[in-house]
Amino acid sequence: MAYPPGGPGYPPAAGGYPPQAGYPPAGGPPGVGFDMMGGPPPAAAGYPPATGAGYPPASGYGGFPPASGAGYPPAGGAGYPGQPPAVGGAAPSYPAQPGYPAQAGYPAQQPPAAGYPGQAPPGAGYPGQAPPAAGYPGQAPPGAGYPGQAPPAAGYPGQAPPGAGYPGQAPPAAGYPGQAPPGAGYPGQAPPAAGYPTQAPPAQGGYPTQAPPAQGGYPQQQPPAAGYPQQPPAQGHMSAQPVPPNAGMHPGHQPAPGHVAAQGAPPTAQMAGMALSAPAVVKPRPTITPAPGFDAETEAQALRKAMKGFGTDEKAVIASLVKCTNAQRQQVIQRFKLMFGKDLIKELKGELSGDFEDAVLAMLMLPAEYDAYSLHKAVDGIGTTDDVLIEIMCGRTNAEINAIKQTYKSRYHRALENDLVGDTSGHYKRLLVSLCQGARDEDKPVDMQKAEAEARKLYEAGEKKWGTDESQFNQILAVRSSPQLKATFEAYGRISQRDIVNSIDREMSGNLKQGMIAVVKVMRSPPEYFAERIYMAMKGLGTNDSGLIRAIVSRSEIDLADVKDVFFKKYNKTIYKWLEGEVSGDYRRLLQAVVKP
Repeated sequence: MAYPPGGPGYPPAAGGYPPQAGYPPAGGPPGVGFDMMGGPPPAAAGYPPATGAGYPPASGYGGFPPASGAGYPPAGGAGYPGQPPAVGGAAPSYPAQPGYPAQAGYPAQQPPAAGYPGQAPPGAGYPGQAPPAAGYPGQAPPGAGYPGQAPPAAGYPGQAPPGAGYPGQAPPAAGYPGQAPPGAGYPGQAPPAAGYPTQAPPAQGGYPTQAPPAQGGYPQQQPPAAGYPQQPPAQGHMSAQPVPPNAGMHPGHQPAPGHVAAQGAPPTAQMAGMALSAPAVVKPRPTITPAPGFDAETEAQALRKAMKGFGTDEKAVIASLVKCTNAQRQQVIQRFKLMFGKDLIKELKGELSGDFEDAVLAMLMLPAEYDAYSLHKAVDGIGTTDDVLIEIMCGRTNAEINAIKQTYKSRYHRALENDLVGDTSGHYKRLLVSLCQGARDEDKPVDMQKAEAEARKLYEAGEKKWGTDESQFNQILAVRSSPQLKATFEAYGRISQRDIVNSIDREMSGNLKQGMIAVVKVMRSPPEYFAERIYMAMKGLGTNDSGLIRAIVSRSEIDLADVKDVFFKKYNKTIYKWLEGEVSGDYRRLLQAVVKP
């Protein structure tokens, strides 16, 4: 529907609607303007009306503006309600009157310079703003603004000049919602090309509370460049800025200071440069460590004094032995012979007896010497003590096994391997011979593909077939390193849905089974294996004293503190406390001094 209805245009030609001479009619009551009658102002008068009967009326009441002396705003430059007075006598703006039509933009509002959506943007604004340069929509532009005054050059008091937008916001270059977005962003927001909100400022320009940019900026804002906020930066944005935005980052998220985004690089390319940290190596904890301020001569004199005269001071012997490591004890043995011309070990043998003597000699002998002595005792004579062979051959490192072989050869004039072959047989013999070589892989890195492949070989050699291929187990368990075997055992569990120990227990028997299980347990956790050995030595009626002494003494300078922790977790009792009910006398006191509470 055209506005006004039925009219030829706005304003209408002569003789149109309404035919009155002007608006409002002279002397007429207020509120009878064209907005209430639905028509436009008279054609003859136009806007602003000619002097006389046009608009505003020369006299009457309710006109616009009122007559001199009683008008609004009052004389004296008081301005409009809620606005500061005019500066320098400049004519104030006009308040809302009942005679105005209900059109877009009212007093006390801030209409945009480009109008509202769906309308042609006005030239400048409405009452309370700078008068438009070309009048209002549908009218001929006024010659000089409002009746009786010239339009201000820079707006009215308390407002920003029309050319620079409105106070506190940036004027849009094109319009508001419903229109094409301006090329320079929206007011009150910073463009993405120069950084996002809550991020570090770009190389040029600034954010609120900073000095505005030298060119193109607005008060407390950043000069727009291109794009819209909360979007990826404009093409050509350099990541060399202090904190560049990341594509896909949640709006308002603050990257870490100094972070430089690798834009354009796929996640896999970024992850390729990452290195997984190796798991922390847990250092074994012994119970006996080197004595600070150690003096071999002093200890030699203390031992001589403990054995001199009638009887032996066993407590003094225990105190001297447990304060030193095996290497320090060797110095005491040498010093004792140098000082007194006697062999300390022979002197103690003559003074001591029983299990206490065995425990003292185990502490004075070199580790390889004590192991060689134990192995020879296990194969000498009729029968074989297989648990000793299994514990030593499966529980020692390459260096320890090679030292044992050399000591065995020099002490008993026989090759250890020959004695093992002569006292064992079958696949059990093959396992001991393989372990006797002391050539297990110890330094090679873990190969996960090999672990998976060998786990499948073990499964196919045992659980998956009728019978067991023991040689396949031998060539894997006796050759691979502890870390490699751990990975193989884990893969075996995934493939077979059984633990490797359970499978060996099902597939093998006798000493071969015990030997294979010992290898698995030692490779997995030496403290757990030796905690079990100590428990088995004290379990049931009687005590396997040689096994108890060997397990405690051999691990005292390696990982006996770890063995104690495992023992307590598995059996709910400490080794120290268990010894109280299992052994007695000086023998118990020596073992407890080695174990420590």
